[in-house]
Amino acid sequence: MDSFDYKILSLVQKDSRMTAEKISSEIGLSPAAVQKRLKRLKDSGVIRAEVALLDPKKMGHPMTVITEVSLERENLNVLDGFKKRMRQAEEVQQCYYTTGEADFIIVLLVRDIQHYEQFTREYFFGNAEVSKFKTNIVMDSVKVGMSIPILDVKK
Repeated sequence: MDSFDYKILSLVQKDSRMTAEKISSEIGLSPAAVQKRLKRLKDSGVIRAEVALLDPKKMGHPMTVITEVSLERENLNVLDGFKKRMRQAEEVQQCYYTTGEADFIIVLLVRDIQHYEQFTREYFFGNAEVSKFKTNIVMDSVKVGMSIPILDVKK
C-alpha cells in the first residue's frame, strides 16, 4: 500500500458511497486509478465490508450494555462454545476475549432492562460454564468509533 491507498481508505471509511470521481478530485488520481485501487483493497480484504450504520435508538435498541464475563474454566471447547454463542446472538455488537479479571468483554444493544435480563437468563444463567458476570449500563455514548486510524507506514 502507498500513500494514495491510505488517502482512499481515509475517505471511504468516512463515506463508503463516495464516488471514484469525488475521491480522485480529493487525492489527485484519475477515477479509473481510484476504481482499480478500491477493487484491489476489497479483493485483498483490507476493505472487509461496506455497511450502513443505523441509529440504535431509532431502531428500538436504545440501551447499550457492557458486560464482563468470567468462565468457570478455560478449555478450548468451553471457549469456542461461548464465542460461537456470542457470534450468533443478535444483541451482541462486539465481543472480546480478554486478559485480566474477565475472560470476555461484551457490548450489547437491548430494548430495555427486561430485554437484558432475558439475555442474561439465556446466555449467562443458562450456561453452567459462566461463573460470573458484571454489568455496566451506558448512560451516554461519548464516542463510538467505527473508523480505523490511517497511518501511512511509508512516511
